[in-house]
Amino acid sequence: MKIKNISPDLKIARESNPSAIEEIANNLSIPRNALELYGAFKAKLSWDYLKELFSQPKRGKLILVTATTPTPAGEGKTTTAIGLTDGLNRLGQKAILCLREPSMGPVFGVKGAATGSGLAQLIPREDINLHFTGDFAAVAAAHNLLAALIDNHLYHGNFLGIDPRRISWGRVLDINDRALRSILVGLESKKSFQRFSFFDIVAASELMAILCLSQSYNDLRQRLANISVGKRWDNKKITAEDLEAAGAMSALLVHAFKPNLVQTLEHNPAFVHGGPFGNIAHGCSSVVSLNTALRLGDWVVTEAGFGSDLGGEKFVNIVCRQSGLKPDCAVIVTTLRALKFHGGMDLECLSQKDVDSLEKGFPNLLRHIQIVEETLGIPAVVALNRFLTDSEEEINWLEKMLSSLKHPFAICDHWAQGGSGAVELAKRVMERSQQAQHDFNFTYRDNDSIIEKIEKIAFNIYKAGSISLHSHAQEEINNIEQEGLGQLPLCMAKTQYSFSVDPQLKGAPQGHDLFVRDVRVAAGAKYILVLCGEIYTMPGLPKIPASGSIDIDSDGNILGTI
Repeated sequence: MKIKNISPDLKIARESNPSAIEEIANNLSIPRNALELYGAFKAKLSWDYLKELFSQPKRGKLILVTATTPTPAGEGKTTTAIGLTDGLNRLGQKAILCLREPSMGPVFGVKGAATGSGLAQLIPREDINLHFTGDFAAVAAAHNLLAALIDNHLYHGNFLGIDPRRISWGRVLDINDRALRSILVGLESKKSFQRFSFFDIVAASELMAILCLSQSYNDLRQRLANISVGKRWDNKKITAEDLEAAGAMSALLVHAFKPNLVQTLEHNPAFVHGGPFGNIAHGCSSVVSLNTALRLGDWVVTEAGFGSDLGGEKFVNIVCRQSGLKPDCAVIVTTLRALKFHGGMDLECLSQKDVDSLEKGFPNLLRHIQIVEETLGIPAVVALNRFLTDSEEEINWLEKMLSSLKHPFAICDHWAQGGSGAVELAKRVMERSQQAQHDFNFTYRDNDSIIEKIEKIAFNIYKAGSISLHSHAQEEINNIEQEGLGQLPLCMAKTQYSFSVDPQLKGAPQGHDLFVRDVRVAAGAKYILVLCGEIYTMPGLPKIPASGSIDIDSDGNILGTI
């Protein structure tokens, strides 16, 4: 048997000396009896404690970490969020990190772990990236329970009159598996209804979004009840409450609803809770974890999935709209490698010096600055996540360009130096958040039509020149508005690799067409999912999955890239 070597990041995490989670909690003045321990280094907070805490006013400033358009090379947004938290604490501030939980799909697929790298990591790394405290399993169980109850109802006579052809609720799995995108169910008995269905990945489940957007158990229960699973023969919608499923689903999510407390390598607190995807869901940690951290710390650093056109936009238009939260400052993470890639440089050559490609890719960064500061109205700082191969000439060029625009900029070395390498960024963030505030903006109004909302995002965020809709998408828009749900915000699902729906269209394209393939209402999550281009809610594995580099040794230690 071939035993693989332990990855350097995992080795760093293993050789660190984590504090007991009680110590991390004590530093936040969280009493011991408020902790529900999951081993020595993980804990959930009790609901009794949270109820008391939520009666207190918020005291912290909220910092949103977003990024330029992602590339296959990886930009280190999570690593930067961790480094910034450590940097703020090194300045004597009480800073808390709030991140989403990793999905095992990307861990075993192409993206890899989601707990940072180098000296800017979360621990216990393996636990967080794999089963953690069971939140993903609870969401999957609750989701699949509802799916089973639908088919069971059909089997036993279908007295509610559900139209089997119009059931919109599939099943979920936390592993990338394209073979399950379309399945045939109901083959087990002559009494069963044979019909086509599907699997999504758990992070794309409406239940995951509900978990992350709910602010109390009552809110959670009501949202679950409102889930629409399809239509009756008379064209009326059928809900989870109609199937008497919402109560049992709520019971499965009782513990998952409570935020998880862990720590960084530098023993600073981190709430890692909820895990909606950034390109096919809203991509942010739970509102409960944010509300908890904002009452315990001076600064709360959170991350929104992928670039500002996806995670940043949805954080504002969905999370802030539903929760009343408002970022005090944003960090736009970029790398020289990313800008050179958007300037046309080949992926294999990104370590080479090339100021010409950097200059050609610079408009991508400018577009994200415009989105964050002008369109969304959040003051921002650009963070250059420095790589070992970056040349001083390239760094100086970027710094000169941003200085000429009078835009705050910081070079970050947190990967190599930990929190000390992000102190400059922490200072810029503190300064920027104290300056005159921008006019915080939602991209559209609640009473705009669905088409108007799509247009405002397409034209103002993506800089598209036109919109085209599949006939099915138009039909669903009409149905949603007839049901009186058109006031809900949009959750745009598209490729993360471009402002357009074409992942190969790099840089800062303008005038492209936004193709809307499908529109679905997520009544429980209280948003409308808009599927654009060839985006899937069940990803596939790459030709060489990351799972091939993961193994264990004779003592049960995990080896590889987790």
